[in-house]
Amino acid sequence: MSSRKAWRWQQRADGAEAPYTPLGPFKLRLPFLHYRFEWPDYFQGLLMCAVDLAAIPLMTELLGMPFEAAIAIVILNGLLYLLHHMLGDPVIPGWITPAIPLLMLYVAAFPEGEMRVHALIAFQLMLGVLAIVLGYTKLAAKVVRLIPAAIKAGVIMGAGLAAITVVFAEGGRFDQYPFTISIAVGVAFYLIFSKHFTQLQRRNRLWANIGKLGIFPIIVLAIVVAPLFGEAPWPDIEWGITQPDFLLMWNEYTVFGLGLPPLMMFITAIPTVLAAYIVLFGDVLQSKALLAEADEVRQDEKIDYNPNRAHLIFGGRNLGMSIFGPDVVMCGPLWAAMHVVVVERYKKGKAAMDSIFGGSGSFRWGTNTGLLLLPIVSLVQPILGIALALTLLIQGYVSVRIGIMQAQSQRDLGIAGVIAAILVIKGATWAFAIGVVLCLLIYGKQFFSGEADTTFVKDQQSNSDE
Repeated sequence: MSSRKAWRWQQRADGAEAPYTPLGPFKLRLPFLHYRFEWPDYFQGLLMCAVDLAAIPLMTELLGMPFEAAIAIVILNGLLYLLHHMLGDPVIPGWITPAIPLLMLYVAAFPEGEMRVHALIAFQLMLGVLAIVLGYTKLAAKVVRLIPAAIKAGVIMGAGLAAITVVFAEGGRFDQYPFTISIAVGVAFYLIFSKHFTQLQRRNRLWANIGKLGIFPIIVLAIVVAPLFGEAPWPDIEWGITQPDFLLMWNEYTVFGLGLPPLMMFITAIPTVLAAYIVLFGDVLQSKALLAEADEVRQDEKIDYNPNRAHLIFGGRNLGMSIFGPDVVMCGPLWAAMHVVVVERYKKGKAAMDSIFGGSGSFRWGTNTGLLLLPIVSLVQPILGIALALTLLIQGYVSVRIGIMQAQSQRDLGIAGVIAAILVIKGATWAFAIGVVLCLLIYGKQFFSGEADTTFVKDQQSNSDE
C-alpha cells in the first residue's frame, strides 16, 4: 500500500470535513492518520508551554503546594488539552482565565490546608457536572439567556477588576516585580492592543510575525529584564526531563488522599460556579465566531464546531481534574490569543495548513512536549509569577471591555458596576444576591428582559434591524 493511501487526511475531498472515526457524539482524529502534523505550530507550542507553567505559582501560593506536585497537575491538565481536537473540537483550549480571580477569592476564604483543597475540588467538580449536563441536554445557550444582561455585565466586569486587584493588592505581584511588570505590561499592551502596532504589522512581515506570537515575546523580555532589575535570578538552565511528583499530588491534593468534600462545600460553591460559567460561555461564543470566520475563508474544508460537544469535552476535563488533580486555573474551552494565531495561519491556504485540526492539535502536542523538557521549564521558572501577572492584567483589560458591552442600558451599567465592586470585595455569593435584588427593584416585571436604551451602538443597530 502506498503512503498516499495510508494516510486518510490525504484523501479528503474538496469542501469536506477532515477525516474522522465516529465515536458517539464525538469525532475521533489522530495525528498523521486523520490530519497532517503541522510542524510550525508544534514548535510554537514547544515554546509557549511557558504560559501553561504560569499556573504553578498560583497553586504553590494559594494551596501551599510543592513545585513538583504543581507541575504534575500542569502536565495532567496539558494531556487533557489534547482531548479537544482529538474528539472533534477544532480549538486550542486553555484556562478559564477571567474566572481565576473569582475562584481565588472563593478558595482563599477557607483556611489553608485540607479545607482549601476541598473547596477547590467541590467547585471544579460542580463546574464539570454543570457543563456536561448543559452540553448533553443542549440547554447551554438557553440558561445564559435567562440571566439578566446587568448581572452578566457585572460578573464579567467584576472578573476583570478582580484580576487587576490580585496583581496590585498590597503584597501582590506588582510589589514583588514593580519594574519588570511595568515594562512588560507596557510592551504587551502596545503589541496586543495598540492601533499603531496593528498598522506596523500590515506594513512589515517582521512585526507581523512578532504579533502572531501572542505574549511569548513579552515572556522572553521578562526573562532578561527581571534579573537586570534584581527582581528575579538569572535562569539556571537544567538538562533532562521534568520530574513531576504524581504520588505527592495524589496523596495530599486529591479525593483519594483527602476524601470527598463535605456537602456544605458543594452548596457554598454554587454562586462561584455560576459566575465562572457565565465567563466561560463567552469563550464558547468566541470559539464559534472565530471558526465561522475561518470556515468562510477556507472553502476546501468544512469546519464542524458544535458548542454542545465542546461542553461535554471541557466539562469532562473539569470533572476529571477535580478528582485526579484539582486545578486553580480550571479547564476552559479556548486559549483565545493562540487560537487566533493558528486561525490566521490557517486562512493562508491549504499549503500553509492542511486542516484546522492539524494546527490546533500540533500546537497542543508541542506544549505537552515542552512541559517535559527541563531546559524549557528551568528557563522560565524564575519569572512564572511575572508571566501570571501579565496574563491576569491582559485578561482584566479584555474582561472589563467585554463586560461593559454586555449591558443594554445606562441602568444596566449602574447595576453592573455595583455587582462588580461587590464581587471583588465580598465574592460571588453576595454579588449575585445584590444583583438579583437590584434588578427586581429597578426592572420589576422586566427582570429578565431589562431594557435597551440605545446607549450602545450595538443596540442602535439592533433596533434599526427590527
